[in-house]
Amino acid sequence: MKIFARSLPWAAALLPATFAQNATITLTPAATGFDSDNAALIYASSPILLANDGSAADGGFRTFSTSNSTNSTIFTERSHERSGRTKIAIPVYDVGGRDVIFNIPSPNSVIRAYDVATGSEIAGSQKYQLGDWSVARNWRSQTSGENYVFLFGKKMVVQFLVRGSSDDAQILEVQTFSIPIEGETAAVFPNGQVFFSGGEGDTLYSFQAAESTTAPEVRTVGEDLKIEGLGAYHSNSSDYLLIAHDDMIDVYDASFSPKGSASLEGIADLSIGGDVSVLQSVSANYPSGAIAFAFEGEDDTGIATGSLESTLTSLGIQANINFDPHTKLCGYCVSPISDACSNNGFSLVNSTCSCLAGFAGADCSQITCQNDCSGHGSCDGPNVCKCEAGWAGPDCSFVAVKAKYETEANGGDGDDPAIWIHATKPDQSRIITTTKSQGGEGFGVFDLEGKLLQHFIAQEPNNVDIIYGLPVGNHSVDLAYAACRGDNTLCLVEVTSDGSLKNITGGTQTLPEDYEPYGSCTYLSPKTKKQYLFVNNKKAEYLQYELSATANGTLQTSLVRNFTGGSGGQVEGCVADEAAGYIFLGEEPSGIWRYEAEPDASNEGFQFAKVGDDGLHADVEGLTLVTAKNDTGGFIMVSSQGISAYLVYERAPPHKYVTTFTIVDNEEKGIDHVTNTDGLAAVANKLNADFPYGLVVTHDDANELAEGGTSAEASFKLTSLVDVLGEERAKALGY
Repeated sequence: MKIFARSLPWAAALLPATFAQNATITLTPAATGFDSDNAALIYASSPILLANDGSAADGGFRTFSTSNSTNSTIFTERSHERSGRTKIAIPVYDVGGRDVIFNIPSPNSVIRAYDVATGSEIAGSQKYQLGDWSVARNWRSQTSGENYVFLFGKKMVVQFLVRGSSDDAQILEVQTFSIPIEGETAAVFPNGQVFFSGGEGDTLYSFQAAESTTAPEVRTVGEDLKIEGLGAYHSNSSDYLLIAHDDMIDVYDASFSPKGSASLEGIADLSIGGDVSVLQSVSANYPSGAIAFAFEGEDDTGIATGSLESTLTSLGIQANINFDPHTKLCGYCVSPISDACSNNGFSLVNSTCSCLAGFAGADCSQITCQNDCSGHGSCDGPNVCKCEAGWAGPDCSFVAVKAKYETEANGGDGDDPAIWIHATKPDQSRIITTTKSQGGEGFGVFDLEGKLLQHFIAQEPNNVDIIYGLPVGNHSVDLAYAACRGDNTLCLVEVTSDGSLKNITGGTQTLPEDYEPYGSCTYLSPKTKKQYLFVNNKKAEYLQYELSATANGTLQTSLVRNFTGGSGGQVEGCVADEAAGYIFLGEEPSGIWRYEAEPDASNEGFQFAKVGDDGLHADVEGLTLVTAKNDTGGFIMVSSQGISAYLVYERAPPHKYVTTFTIVDNEEKGIDHVTNTDGLAAVANKLNADFPYGLVVTHDDANELAEGGTSAEASFKLTSLVDVLGEERAKALGY
């Protein structure tokens, strides 16, 4: 392990940590039968267990209780709020005299606050915050007693002020600032030291929370760690950081010196699902306090709890069973949020105001919006735009498009689609989709109205592309190609003349040992007419294979090239411009790259779109190409998962940005909007009356149901290309 002395002021004398396994925590599956990422033990007269529900069908959050007069460690469900599939549900204490649950579901990105005692939503608390959020943590200022929440997403953090009265609650954005990773695990000390890492990350970062609109400095605490969850314990003399991984919790003191580790026992085949929540109060069930976290085990999933009795002593930590987050640590609290700044900003030492996001003016009394709502809407609140018809997004800069159809739900975790064009009957063309999870794994085949025609089992395919007319023996065939994660192979299946799928000899091609595929795409050389397959892994290692067939019609591949794509960050989507001899790669955290696609070409790439420019957000996911019939015109489209939208660039270099669009609710047809979008595919072919200039198919991660909740299975939206590009651009493609 590397500890960086420059990173934190108290790290100067640190040595590499060594741990003694000197404590044991016996776990109990306290609440099971649902999928969760994070848990929290809420301080109350009798402890309340809070857990997010990450499943599609029942998504939202659940609360559980146990009798304080018994020794039971099994919690009974007391409420289930089906707000939509979510990762975020955390307690915030003493907001206007009551405890609240801060929740933001993925399907609609609307933050809400719920009363812990009653379970009801609190008036005035709703705030739209578009993004793909992974974890949130609360910090209560020791000088003012104000509550702040830090919401972590794709390489960004949003800081909120959470305040209220006995009648309502307000969630106001303080600021948004950048971090080097997608924060997926986090913990906070009372002094405002915020620690965070990526999921299963190896680098620990921190920043100092403050009542300020100035972005904090993000520092590296340590590297070469193994982090699956973070937590904190607050004794009377020091704070301790908990780092959970495998079946172990490593403990560090406030100077990041190791105190020891505790092994986790009692659950077979334990996999830690998220951060560690700590309860530092006495109950009949937990006389010395407890921990809780989401887990997966051999027999079940849900929330595990464990008593801290004897654990703290074994680790040399002074127990503090009187910690209470309701208690204001400031004897005489003075808030920098004052009447002089209209209660919408921080009063600075020189009597000037530093306004919260969405407020302006010398006294922060003016309400403002991003980009003045781009001229396509009106400012309806602090950074709240009311968009005109045809526009969407936080600043009304997204073209709002309604899907004409959506596919029937199929498979638990969909990803990427492809469009197969019928050779003689365009209206009989098919949409082929992938399911990359074990639930419903394989390919789905749909017609142009989204009706499921076939489910073809394959080993967790991810991206899918179509190959037309590959010579096989004495005839030619169309193929669907994907990288299959289930068995680490290249998957090829035949697309028959009516668009259905069937096996083909040689359809499973092995990859090098220990190479785990992630994304894929195809390329047909205009020079040699040879067919190539590209595949990548999470380390951005690209392999290029030549695809051919033996004399007896068996498919075969041969490796012809390998290179590292982008800057080495996680990659997935790719698409080839065959006429130009290019392949475009999506690097999830950083942007889009262009490479030459011939096997003997240079391995140096060119980045033409960067995250942060033209509204492109991480994660950069699917890529598709729409070509013009007679020239080099056309467009590259990319899905930006963090904002559930799609950016369009010119096909021809230098690939100028054109527009951004998103799929919104089609209330007339009962088709919901797109969230956390992954793959997409588009063609400019005239298919039928619904798609006269072409079709765009986009993945929808959480399909909202008319009766409430979300579908347990994925769907894809079918949108007319003319609605995306406009009639002039669509007609100019010339098909």
